[in-house]
Amino acid sequence: MALTDASTAAPAPAGGNRQLQTFPVLNDSEIARIARFGSVQHFARGSRLFTAGEVGAGMFVLLKGVVSVTQRDGLGHVVPIVRQGPGEFLAEVGQLSGRPALVDGHAEEDVEALVLPPAQLRALLVAEADLGERITRALILRRVALIESGAAGPVLIGQPQSPDMARLENFLRRNGHPYHLVDADQDPDAAALLAQYGGHQLLAVCPNGSVLVNPAEDALALCLGMVDATAHDELYDVAVVGAGPAGLATAVYAASEGLRVIVLDCRAFGGQAGASARIENYLGFPTGISGQALAGRAFVQAQKFGVEMLIPAKVASLDCARTNPDGSLAIALADGRRISARTVVVASGARYRRPGVPRLHEFEGRGIWYWASAIEAKLCAQQEVALVGGGNSAGQAAVFLSHHAAKVNVLVRGPSLAASMSRYLIDRIEATPNISLQPHTELVRLHGDPDDGLTGATWRCHSTGAEHDCPARNIFLFVGAEPETDWLAGCGVAVDKHGFVQTGPDASAGFPARPATALETSVPGVFAVGDVRSGSVKRVGGAIGEGAAVVALIHQHLASNSAVA
Repeated sequence: MALTDASTAAPAPAGGNRQLQTFPVLNDSEIARIARFGSVQHFARGSRLFTAGEVGAGMFVLLKGVVSVTQRDGLGHVVPIVRQGPGEFLAEVGQLSGRPALVDGHAEEDVEALVLPPAQLRALLVAEADLGERITRALILRRVALIESGAAGPVLIGQPQSPDMARLENFLRRNGHPYHLVDADQDPDAAALLAQYGGHQLLAVCPNGSVLVNPAEDALALCLGMVDATAHDELYDVAVVGAGPAGLATAVYAASEGLRVIVLDCRAFGGQAGASARIENYLGFPTGISGQALAGRAFVQAQKFGVEMLIPAKVASLDCARTNPDGSLAIALADGRRISARTVVVASGARYRRPGVPRLHEFEGRGIWYWASAIEAKLCAQQEVALVGGGNSAGQAAVFLSHHAAKVNVLVRGPSLAASMSRYLIDRIEATPNISLQPHTELVRLHGDPDDGLTGATWRCHSTGAEHDCPARNIFLFVGAEPETDWLAGCGVAVDKHGFVQTGPDASAGFPARPATALETSVPGVFAVGDVRSGSVKRVGGAIGEGAAVVALIHQHLASNSAVA
């Protein structure tokens, strides 16, 4: 559920074989170590141990018998994956948090197995570090294989180039969920299904057979079991709003120290960093790492320590009045549910600013993009495109798109990239022949019809006043940042003139008896980390550092409140 390339798994031992790492065979000693975490169960020949689209029992360690694992999509197509026997285990990374199975498992003969429910599986991974590393790597690689196969998960039926198809593909890919795309023009069965549902342009068929007509992301997530509809009325020690690097770091460190943590995000894990094609200045990765891979590792790591994930789940507001009987803070979700927590970490990040270009909203998702993933790159194959922005995210996107587009025009308002972009990216852009830098330039007009998408754009050079028409059907905007803080309105959390959350000395007005700690907001028990925080460095490394540092302050707050009580 978290990763989209093999590099996201733990480093493989020298000479290791990926197939052996994906489906390792445990010896008797290792099975004995696992046994204290599970219970022995028996399954008759022909029975199903787990079913695609349904929540399963957890991880199965086979003691006797053989199980056939197959992929099955909502259209009834079945593809064999592997046959597993004694000494092998059946699970993938979704079982860490009790998500629905993505595959079917049938007993080919009478089977005896150790069954580890999700909580016990997580306990095993923590208690048995060396064995846990092997198992975790296998769980991740199995999810990677399902994503790469393109046969598991929901079936998306429609036009591959349509904006809504790109929207759902991007959502599933960003969340590390496998899916299968079927071009209705090439598949008679798919075309017939579209006709059966009134000729709609896009259908999503879930593994349980449910059919959704051009669904919103949250409806698709609910159908797939990525999120649930339960109340979640427990009291959490920490509620983290935002699953970017800062939020995930907070979750990992807090949960690893025994705190009960829930993470909420309205889109996907990774935040803006998750959309970066390659991050090359993050410590410890000399060859670079994709934002998706880095975020995916953290996402799995958080689940390993028992963090509850609600993604996608939109936060509507934060109630700081502490009217709950236990004095907790209350987070209201857009679907009506409420989450109670003793502390809240604001890690909701920032979104790219929408420049004042006429008709911009008409083409969002139809040629105007605020990220550059493989989905959008596919739409740009051998085309001329434009990219607006001069920061590191813009530079990473420009380099990535240059491998797909015929030409990438980079528009910046200033004289060069030097003011806001790392030198290594500037050097790479200058060395890439199909990237053209347009300084002193801004986007002024968009061309096309919203139904058919963008057909071109006009930009103006401030130095000369000259305007240039470009036939770009795809334009990427990485312009400045606006904090995601609307949900804090009415709570009393102080923000600066740009809307970023103030912390430390700037937020001390809420603390007449003592100064606010470094990452604490003007509301006691509410902290802010990462890009949403006023004065943060707006770098992945900085965000992760703040996420780690805030946990000590959370412990301090919880301890002081317990002493008062």
